[in-house]
Amino acid sequence: MVKSYTQEHIYKHPWERVTSACWRKFTDPENTPYLSHILEVDTLNRSLDHETGRLHTTRAITVHAPGPRWIQRLIGQEICRCVETSTVDPKSKFMESTAKNVSLRRFIEVEEKCMYRPHPENPNWTLFEQKTSIKCSPLSTLASMAERIEHRCAERFLQNSVKGREVMERICKYLEADSTSIGI
Repeated sequence: MVKSYTQEHIYKHPWERVTSACWRKFTDPENTPYLSHILEVDTLNRSLDHETGRLHTTRAITVHAPGPRWIQRLIGQEICRCVETSTVDPKSKFMESTAKNVSLRRFIEVEEKCMYRPHPENPNWTLFEQKTSIKCSPLSTLASMAERIEHRCAERFLQNSVKGREVMERICKYLEADSTSIGI
């Protein structure tokens, strides 16, 4: 069974500001209390396609393993490693990132896809769409618990996505104040 959900959020900030905030989300030390599940973020590759103007980035993200503590003890790991690939197209004002776990895959597979584009009704706002799927492998002795594990992991992801949006809003407000003070 796969647990999946889709969320939308409207940032009342322009696309350029929101995507700038997105790059700062994990690196700003002030966000640590909100994103305490993020342990480390490393950029593995970044390239600019000079023909299209698109920026392609691959990052490694280390997080506390999702799910309850007893599951972490059962699988013998408290951390999970993920790979995030992103494409930013400034001409069409579109940003997409896909994150997948590369560790713990024999137990659980998580894929999160995030898209940012100008809101269709108000181009000064940004529409954020997040699609997440969580699939728990049917462990031989724990097959009956797979659905409960998926549900608990989905709850944790939903809680963390709310925190992530709060962080993004705070950074956008900071960037707005900063651009106002220098007269942009």
